[in-house]
Amino acid sequence: MKILACNSNRPLAEAIAEYLTMSITKAVIRRFSDNEVFVEIHENVRGEDVFVIQSTSYPANDNLMELLVTLDALRRGSARRITAVIPYFGYARQDRKSSPRSPISAKLVANLITTAGADRVVTLDLHSGQIQGFFDIPLDNLYAAPVFTNDIRARYQGDDVMVVSPDVGGVVRARAIASRIDADLAIIDKRREKAGVSEVMNIIGDVRGRRCIMVDDIVDSAGTLCNAAEALMKAGAVSVAAFVTHGVLSGGAVARVTASPLEELVITDSIPATEAVKMARNIRQVTIAPLMAESISRISEERSVSSLFD
Repeated sequence: MKILACNSNRPLAEAIAEYLTMSITKAVIRRFSDNEVFVEIHENVRGEDVFVIQSTSYPANDNLMELLVTLDALRRGSARRITAVIPYFGYARQDRKSSPRSPISAKLVANLITTAGADRVVTLDLHSGQIQGFFDIPLDNLYAAPVFTNDIRARYQGDDVMVVSPDVGGVVRARAIASRIDADLAIIDKRREKAGVSEVMNIIGDVRGRRCIMVDDIVDSAGTLCNAAEALMKAGAVSVAAFVTHGVLSGGAVARVTASPLEELVITDSIPATEAVKMARNIRQVTIAPLMAESISRISEERSVSSLFD
């Protein structure tokens, strides 16, 4: 087995390799003067089981192209099996036609990854489950729930906790966390007028006197989370925190979170933290490196991955 890291999230790749007591495969991934991606692998990969670690986060197109070129280099280097480990799968929100003559970009990206040479994909908390069906190769969709559950138990033990889904679409994810920590579930009913703008309409469930924990897969502009936090506090919640797998946090999101009633926003390191995130008073990162590393080890040894989440 070999671990190869592209450039989008080197710290996570190094943490995974350290957990597996391995070194990262020597390779050069750089740009020509016109910004073309060039990949050169400096170790023999013929007949090897290779795992390529690359989140397709900002800049999404550059990081996606790095992944595709690396997959092609490994395929032409006669690697036995190539697994694309994509902690954050970009374009996942474009998983259906949202309007006439619009693309399904998540399917296009799935086709590109498969054509480039991936034999398998490992990712974390896909935005929607149907994206698994976009791939014609095996895909393992991991869940951050065990990581979040351990953190919640450590910090909220003995408190009157209520898990909250910030929208109807995230109920399954929130319910999974709620069942793990034996907590009640509430749902935010909101109406989205346009992309990136949300309006909280109603709270389904009694949150008075409870410590509310919102659970979601992606926080981008943070408008939904901050609006929901305000609504929960107005409804009588004692405090509001949020556990979100992928901290995209684009534009003024960090400032918005800092100014919000959120006690804390907990994100994973599926996307590397910016300086603004590191400096924010109420944003904290937890690592998924052991989870990803254990999954990689089990895949390489042909053992069960799903048992990690039982």
